[in-house]
Amino acid sequence: MSFENEPRPIDVKALKNHLIYIKFKNGEEKIYDLKKDLEYPFFSGLKDVKKFKRIRISGINIEWETGEDIAPEILYNNSEPIDKYKDEELVEL
Repeated sequence: MSFENEPRPIDVKALKNHLIYIKFKNGEEKIYDLKKDLEYPFFSGLKDVKKFKRIRISGINIEWETGEDIAPEILYNNSEPIDKYKDEELVEL
């Protein structure tokens, strides 16, 4: 996948249970589960829900006020289509 064709996030929301809703420029809507990343020191501060919910798009990445970020290719390749969560309640923080 070339850099120009990489899906880029255009909307992002922090959801309950450390899930992240991402809408990509190509129209796809996906869910990224951050729980698996919280074990790493770089992301451990995001265990605090107040910090986690301060997510935003910065350039082509998503990031938090405290400096943590995730590149678009990681988000896209390691997230699931929103349809897989149809039976789960997706609650925005």
